[in-house]
Amino acid sequence: MADTKQSKKCKNIIVLVSGGGTNLQALIDAQSRGELGCGRITCVISSKPGVFALERAEKAGIQTRVIVRKDYADTAAYSAAMLDAFREEQADLIVQAGFMTILDETICKAYPNQMINVHPALIPSFCGKGFYGLHVHEAALQKGVKVTGATVHFVTEVCDGGPIILQKAVAVEQGDTPETLQRRVMEQAEWHILPEAVRLFCEEKLAVENNIVTILS
Repeated sequence: MADTKQSKKCKNIIVLVSGGGTNLQALIDAQSRGELGCGRITCVISSKPGVFALERAEKAGIQTRVIVRKDYADTAAYSAAMLDAFREEQADLIVQAGFMTILDETICKAYPNQMINVHPALIPSFCGKGFYGLHVHEAALQKGVKVTGATVHFVTEVCDGGPIILQKAVAVEQGDTPETLQRRVMEQAEWHILPEAVRLFCEEKLAVENNIVTILS
């Protein structure tokens, strides 16, 4: 089982970013509407300095940290630094929202079923190594699929292989480019199911057994 045994308290949400922060903004907006349940975004951590996601967080009055990958010798050292930050911030939930840096399995082991990621496709399609950003939508268009979408899943040591929490389908339209499809998937899927998954976690309504997520009533 997953986090349903946690005590019911306000959950500290740490959001990891690397770029513009559109999914972070969706979470901030949901929080301002009271839609994250008993969770609150307490810190945004970026793998790069100067990205717009940091400005979004600062505008919302959210604490920020920058932990730059190139400042560390390898993935293990970087993951150790991130793990220290999560513990310092007393993280209950870690959300990867456009976080483009690899962390090793020590993070997943330290926070089992407490890390979630949003992926711009219907897993298991167009996922795994190399499928990120516009590459996902380019692959979908090259395959000629008629429906794509987004998936929110728990993070495990397998890239895009963790238990699926929520999915939402989005139609592919004639004449779509990777850019137009990316925008529609964000607007119609990612910005809706990511805050909803966070709310379900914070309200302790997610259970995981045998790699399957059950949403509790």
